[in-house]
This record gives sequence, structure tokens and C-alpha cells, in this order.
Amino acid sequence: MITPFQKNLRDHGLTLLREKTDTLQINVGRLCNLSCRHCHMEAGPARPETMHRQTMEQVVRLAERFSFQTADITGGAPELVPDLEYLIRGLAAVVDRIVMRTNLVLLLDEKFQDIFSLCRDQKICLIASFPSTNEKQADSLRGQGVWRQSLEMLRRLNAAGYGLPGSDLQLFLVSNPAGAFLPVEQCTAERKFKSDLARRWNLHFNGLYSLANVPLGRFRHWLEASGNLEGYLQKLASGFNPATLAGVMCRSQISVSWDGFLYDCDFNLAAGLPLSGNKIHLSEVAGLYENMPIMTDDYCYACTAGSGFT
Repeated sequence: MITPFQKNLRDHGLTLLREKTDTLQINVGRLCNLSCRHCHMEAGPARPETMHRQTMEQVVRLAERFSFQTADITGGAPELVPDLEYLIRGLAAVVDRIVMRTNLVLLLDEKFQDIFSLCRDQKICLIASFPSTNEKQADSLRGQGVWRQSLEMLRRLNAAGYGLPGSDLQLFLVSNPAGAFLPVEQCTAERKFKSDLARRWNLHFNGLYSLANVPLGRFRHWLEASGNLEGYLQKLASGFNPATLAGVMCRSQISVSWDGFLYDCDFNLAAGLPLSGNKIHLSEVAGLYENMPIMTDDYCYACTAGSGFT
């Protein structure tokens, strides 16, 4: 059995408290064209959860009230959500920077070229899932043929100016392990990805996030079915690095779900662990207070193992 995460913090004399909240993360739903094995949200084509326009209006008002610097749009696949353009344009008027997560594959479809053009015109930073430069490893996580489609979309993004030296169109990649093990150290992984993609396909990007898979959702189900859950949790707990606490995302961001409720992070959303342990709707928020305790569970080891999850 692993030491519970909260007890480990106490044993190290640590607390996890909210600092200045400058990022609003918006999960617009679980609907996705892919069913990736490592998805903590269990997103997929059959999921009905999507954010409605009324909630989007409330999100924009919240972003304006609290002067967030960054809006981070995630899912599911944001591109599939009706009125995504409305949300992006509303946020662009009240925040300095918009980030959007993408699985790359949807942006290849002609039906989503308006979204692609909007991202380019609004200079939205794209964070793209690209687990591995190895086709077999990537497809084992995301589905047959997804890796080659992702390469093609990276070519199109580079052609539009994304990820190129000197361009103000930023492109970051996210790499996740293909199994029940910890990721390669981030700087090492980024050097390899940049070298491989440039040398083999003349592709470029700004930076890489090398992240541990969080044992929630579909990934947790796979761990259980394969007999790897206990061993993986032990690896995460054994890799606990107290120095990562200073930079974890939950200190400076707040997450809002497709139905308008607030969470410390997207992982707590997936686990159903609401902000401060109470279901608070964004329409009820009076303030975002510093030093508010952050809700945790044992899956938080994934964000604090090795180099952490920032």
C-alpha cells in the first residue's frame, strides 16, 4: 500500500495551497472523435457532455470579472463542441492569452477549417497530443492510423506558421508513456522529439510537455485490467518529488466543467472532487482567494513524481 498523498505532504512538512489564480481552464466536454487508452476523462464519440452557450456566456463573464491572464480550453475534443467560436471570441476580448488542446486529427477535416483559421487569426496557442515519435507506440494509445494523421496536421500547422522560429503562433506537444511507467525527463524528451521530427520529417514545434499518465478514467481501467494498477501507483508514489509542489498547475489555475461547476484541476473534475469539497457553480463565485487549500487524492502523485506536471 502506498502512503496517502495528503499524509505524505504532512510528513514532508508541506501544504498545497492556492496562490494567485491567473489561469481559467475550461473543459468544454467529453465528446471526442478518439477513445485514447490513456484518457483520464474517458472521452469518446459516444459521450454526450458538451458545454452549452449559456454556460459559455457565464465563463466569459467570470474571466472578465477576475482578470484571468490565460484561458485554457480543453476536453474531449474542443473542436466538436457547438459554439466553440463564440467562446473563443468572447474570451479573446477579456484575456491576454488563449490556449487550446487538440488531438490534431480533427483539424485535418475540412469541416473544422473555420476553427483552424480562427485559431491562427486569434493567435491561439495550440497544445497537441503527440505521445511518441514511434508510430506503433503512439497508435497503441490513440488508435490505428492516428499517428500518421497527426504528422500530416503538424505539416499543415508548420505551413501556417505554427511552431516555427520567430513566429508568434505557438505550438506545444504533449508526450505520454505508452504503458505503466514514468515518462522520460522533460528536457531530454524535448531534445529527442525536436531532433527526430526535424531530421525525419522537417517538422518544428516550440516545446514539449513530457507527462505521467494520471491513474483515472480509461487509463485506470486499463491498469486494473492488465494487473498494473498497484505497481504503477507505487512507481508514482516512489517518484514523489517535494520540489514539484511549487509549480503544479492547481496553485495558479481553476477549472470549470462543461456544466459550469468549479474544480482545482481537470483531474479533480474527472474524479468528481469539487473545489473545496463543495459543488460551486461559476455563477455563485464571490472571489478566488489565495491560500485556499487544494483538494487532493492519491492520483496527485502523477503530478508530483519526477519532474512534475506543470
